[in-house]
Amino acid sequence: MSSTTATDSTPVPKAPNIYLLAAHPHWRDSRVNRLLVRAARGVGSVEVNDLYDSYPDYAIDVEAEQAKLARADLIVLMHPIHWYSMPPLQKLWLDEVLSYGWAYGTGGTALAGKDLWLVATTGGPEESYHPQSYNRYFFDAFLPPYEQTSVLCGMRFLPPLILHGARSATDDEIHSHVQTFTERLGSFPNWPEIDELGDCPTCVVPPTDRPRDDEDAAAMSREFGKILSRGTAAMSGAAESA
Repeated sequence: MSSTTATDSTPVPKAPNIYLLAAHPHWRDSRVNRLLVRAARGVGSVEVNDLYDSYPDYAIDVEAEQAKLARADLIVLMHPIHWYSMPPLQKLWLDEVLSYGWAYGTGGTALAGKDLWLVATTGGPEESYHPQSYNRYFFDAFLPPYEQTSVLCGMRFLPPLILHGARSATDDEIHSHVQTFTERLGSFPNWPEIDELGDCPTCVVPPTDRPRDDEDAAAMSREFGKILSRGTAAMSGAAESA
């Protein structure tokens, strides 16, 4: 009687795909973010996109970016905080890539179920983000735009990783921060706090709130031009008869 060799048919879990968007306008001046990028490139399954290197002319390849996002399980926004928000190219990326009908709104479910993680640095120390200091608010007050962007697209906003006072941080503090970041990337999605977050809130954009399409916008612009032209002519006639 022939014998067969038993094999383990247990499926091997697929490693998560992580897409990291690094947006620092001046890498030579970076004490922390450039080390984070270097560390991320050493973690398997992480695709790093240096936005200022990829799009120095600010001409973003929307289709290519959407394809990368579609493959990702975790999307990481990594940048220094500029004027309580993100650098300009990162903002432009959001404006163009997270389009209506793809990322949110009617039929916009491409990002639903994914996770979004903010990894940011501030120039000011943590104590400067306080009602009694010059930044006037706790840092959490500046996070709602990130969180709501995530939720509107059906993503779960993970607790951010922030290093305050990047300009004055010691080498040991920076090393510890980079190590924490690397460990978090490598262990995703096995983060204890993820189980505590629950499901992502649902934000449904009514079809009546959708933006006008290009044809409607163009027609509206032409109509406004006619109204403005008639108004200008009337004012000219009134001036001549005065």
